[in-house]
Amino acid sequence: MSSSRPTQCSSSSSRTRQNSRARILAQTTLDAELNAEYEESGDSFDYSKLVEAQRSAPPEQQGRSEKVIAYLQHIQRGKLIQPFGCLLALDEKSFRVIAFSENAPEMLTTVSHAVPNVDDPPKLGIGTNVRSLFTDPGATALQKALGFADVSLLNPILVQCKTSGKPFYAIVHRATGCLVVDFEPVKPTEFTATAAGALQSYKLAAKAISKIQSLPGGSMEALCNTVVKEIFDLTGYDRVMAYKFHEDEHGEVFAEITKPGIEPYLGLHYPATDIPQAARFLFMKNKVRMICDCRARSVKIIEDEALSIDISLCGSTLRAPHSCHLQYMENMNSIASLVMAVVVNENEEDDEPNPEQQSQQQKKKRLWGLLVCHHESPRYVPFPLRYACEFLAQVFAVHVNKEFELEKQIQEKSILRMQTMLSDMLFREASPLSIISGSPNIMDLVRCDGAALLYGGKVWRLQTAPTESQIRDIAFWLSEVHRDSTGLSTDSLQDAGYPGAASLGDMICGMAVAKITSKDILFWFRSHTAAEIKWGGAKHDPSDKDDNRRMHPRLSFKAFLEVVKMKSLPWNDYEMDAIHSLQLILRGTLNEATKPAQTSGLDNQIGDLKLDELAELQAVTSEMVRLMETATVPILAVDGNGLVNGWNQKVAALTGLRVDEAIGRHILTLVEDSSVSTVQRMLYLALQAGREEKEIRFELKTHGSKRDDGPVILVVNACASRDLHDHVVGVCFVAQDMTVHKLVMDKFTRVEGDYKAIVQNPNPLIPPIFGADQFGWCSEWNAAMTKLTGWHRDEVIDKMLLGEVFDSSNASCLLKNKDAFVRLCIIINSALAGDEAEKAPFGFFDRNGKHIECLLSVNRKVNADGVVTGVFCFIHVPSDELQHALHVQQASEQTAVRRLKAFSYMRHAINKPLSGMLYSRQALKSTGLNEEQMGQVHVADSCHRQLDKILSDLDQDNITDKSSCLDLDMAEFVLQDVVVAAVSQVLIGCQGKGIRVSCNLPERFMKQKVYGDGIRLQQILSDFLFVSVKFSPVGGSVDISSKLTKNSIGENLHLIDLELRIKHQGTGVPAEILSQMYEEDNKEQSEEGLSLLVSRNLLRLMNGDIRHMREAGMSTFILTAELASAPAASGH
Repeated sequence: MSSSRPTQCSSSSSRTRQNSRARILAQTTLDAELNAEYEESGDSFDYSKLVEAQRSAPPEQQGRSEKVIAYLQHIQRGKLIQPFGCLLALDEKSFRVIAFSENAPEMLTTVSHAVPNVDDPPKLGIGTNVRSLFTDPGATALQKALGFADVSLLNPILVQCKTSGKPFYAIVHRATGCLVVDFEPVKPTEFTATAAGALQSYKLAAKAISKIQSLPGGSMEALCNTVVKEIFDLTGYDRVMAYKFHEDEHGEVFAEITKPGIEPYLGLHYPATDIPQAARFLFMKNKVRMICDCRARSVKIIEDEALSIDISLCGSTLRAPHSCHLQYMENMNSIASLVMAVVVNENEEDDEPNPEQQSQQQKKKRLWGLLVCHHESPRYVPFPLRYACEFLAQVFAVHVNKEFELEKQIQEKSILRMQTMLSDMLFREASPLSIISGSPNIMDLVRCDGAALLYGGKVWRLQTAPTESQIRDIAFWLSEVHRDSTGLSTDSLQDAGYPGAASLGDMICGMAVAKITSKDILFWFRSHTAAEIKWGGAKHDPSDKDDNRRMHPRLSFKAFLEVVKMKSLPWNDYEMDAIHSLQLILRGTLNEATKPAQTSGLDNQIGDLKLDELAELQAVTSEMVRLMETATVPILAVDGNGLVNGWNQKVAALTGLRVDEAIGRHILTLVEDSSVSTVQRMLYLALQAGREEKEIRFELKTHGSKRDDGPVILVVNACASRDLHDHVVGVCFVAQDMTVHKLVMDKFTRVEGDYKAIVQNPNPLIPPIFGADQFGWCSEWNAAMTKLTGWHRDEVIDKMLLGEVFDSSNASCLLKNKDAFVRLCIIINSALAGDEAEKAPFGFFDRNGKHIECLLSVNRKVNADGVVTGVFCFIHVPSDELQHALHVQQASEQTAVRRLKAFSYMRHAINKPLSGMLYSRQALKSTGLNEEQMGQVHVADSCHRQLDKILSDLDQDNITDKSSCLDLDMAEFVLQDVVVAAVSQVLIGCQGKGIRVSCNLPERFMKQKVYGDGIRLQQILSDFLFVSVKFSPVGGSVDISSKLTKNSIGENLHLIDLELRIKHQGTGVPAEILSQMYEEDNKEQSEEGLSLLVSRNLLRLMNGDIRHMREAGMSTFILTAELASAPAASGH
């Protein structure tokens, strides 16, 4: 598969969908042809050769569409079922039988001697009324299914035969014009489940779901290994695999667990044709597929002759497998199987749909893979356990989606970091050669085996790349065939039509191209896919010879290797986006290289930027203060020491403690003893780790007239308060008063007999409440819930809570997506299972299409005997003031992000004029300067390197933290160069104030060669000189003196203890700035204090420190550091 990139690029998701549709169409056609060949060939069917032959055959449209249509109809409308149950198809209007399986009369109407008074047993045939076959409760439940849009919500329906008294699970699904019902016998050893399969089956999967939810995230391998282990324990199959579909539709056994002695398939890859597209479509419709015995004889279906088309069995569990698949199972000694579909989001963008878009949102799904169970003997799994496995697969799919999002963020961050590094290299040297010959290079941008650059008529090659003549030939082919495109990507040069693909061999299969100009091109190359595949199972015995006519996993693997012999791994969208971004940067850099550097006005831009942002931050801060004082929700704040510095009128009214009484007291003295540890943890996480806790409950003490009312119960969001340097200087607590809510809930759970009076009370203090019985039917819906959702009580009562009231499609209250529905199922079923449920974020669309964001707490309802009879759900909707507060907080965070982006841009922009200045100095050196002039140029070079070092420090998350990753280089330098460059940075300031700088440094000091980080030492010295000059009086003086002490630590190596003293006249640096030099988390950090703090941290990295002495009319900084020195005669 190849794709050219035109000048106007389509989006990544659009490209993906187009490529996916093309692959699916091509594979469906190939599936149909292989199936037809199998049906015609019989024992002579050669799978391996046909896969390769069909792949390389030229397209023949004539006759293919008819084969595909016939094949799809055969797969979906086969008139055979498995014999472990029976099937009836019912007319929706008359409730009469229009089709039945041949074994249905025997299973459903055979008379049992254990059932008395059956004088005239019912007959089963076309036209039979189903009510005559079953006892009243089951027959009524079946008839009730006729009125449901999604009948699967009722599964399983427990029915009992009139003649034999045998119980059956009736599993209902809707087909065109009828209801299809699978009947599975209930074995005496099974517990019987009735409606609401999810509510009953959840208990079976609860342990596995808890295990998956407890995983830390960040490892798809760990997630898959966990789910196969849990399904292995839950179902008892001999082998359980996680089978993953790759982008090109081929499959891989990604995780596996087996019982001892079974040959593993872990790591094997299979052609896309192993699981046909028609089968994948059926998995999207019916997400659980069970084959009990591949050797069992299938049962025919007898249909009413008046039917115009055969009945579709897409949704039937009993649908018989295709003969080709049965042979495959037999060959691999897998007699029984159970397969669950893993369906994930089609696109990774999580756009919030409105209710009108819900139906479209459901279509944006794709089959990630399958959870496959194999057994070496016949095995039947009853419906409740199958449903539990299906629910587990849904939970697994939610976590797969999360892993996709996390992986995407990590990959994008890595690529962005690499793009930044390559961009910096390009700005220093405006030539593509810098990102070919340097480190990192273009091979570090995306995963590849080789790369090349064609630039200025010359070729540069990296690692596994074609020869120079082959690269020129590829460039010529691109200019002829893809002249109008700016780039190209393909996983097979052979399939893309490149004539010389065969001469490249299988080491060069895939290629990505970015055109800088029509003649300058960047290439990335990939080897064939087989080189990336690692055999994960047992090695194939060389003495064994495969029979190509015998379909088997190892033969499928062999066929896959043949298919991908001339293919590489496909190029992902994010990789192509990275390549395209580098292409744009290269074009811009080469264009700018011809323009003179523009350096004027840079300082003014930075100054204006700071002023604008400060004004914006002050406006936001003022709004926050006003909001806090006037809000009708409780808001309080503390500083970095835990002392209260914010206490609004709402908190004062609730607690009885006035604002002036609260300010300055420690927060821990104002909370109940039971909440001290909770508040301590919140403070620690916010102040030390910058982590903001959400929805945390604690209690405040009451005072004065409120003392006898008991504690105030709050649910709090902690918001870290930050200064201009992004340091956490305090914590703001935005709360919601839950005291009345808690009282209502406590009374509700204590007084079971009075719950209706509470639930239906129109008092506005009663929160929205709804509930369900143990079978999942909605049993409660109070007035507050009606007001919130727009749906009246009589419109939702006796409907399925999960599926009819709340669902991601065709429900009263629409949820955002399928993942939200799965999360709601977990919350409700956890409460039914007895787990303590905390408040969870919850959202749905009301009747008018407005999205409601709220918190949901679920409590189980227990009768006098301790039996769970249902659940009650309490909804808490944040007030408008709280939502406004959160919006203001988001605005503040966005302002900080914009500020960081602006500084990132300025750092990026500074590089270009600096590059121009460096070029100018290099040019000056070749103009015959005298010694003094050369000295000035060297000083400018030193200052340039210092600025480069400071700009690189912007990558640090917290530059003031002594544990930050500020690095030190080790190189030889002369102390004189450091002092001269540092002094040069304050001379203009000295001239303005008439200050004299004198260096009382001995000749021995000035000429001393040492080893260490001279640029960092220069930075430190210049910082302290700058502060000394700034706080010296007009006409004063600044004196620099030094002391060197050598200590021998080896025959040719000495350790130097360096001491530098900077003495200046006047009262000296203010005490508050000096204190900031020692305090990392000072919220009032000034620019001078910040620079001194960073310099002190650098000195401590050099095993030194800073002291300050104040004398009469004089102040002195004493800097100490450790350096190394070696005698000149002995070299390094």
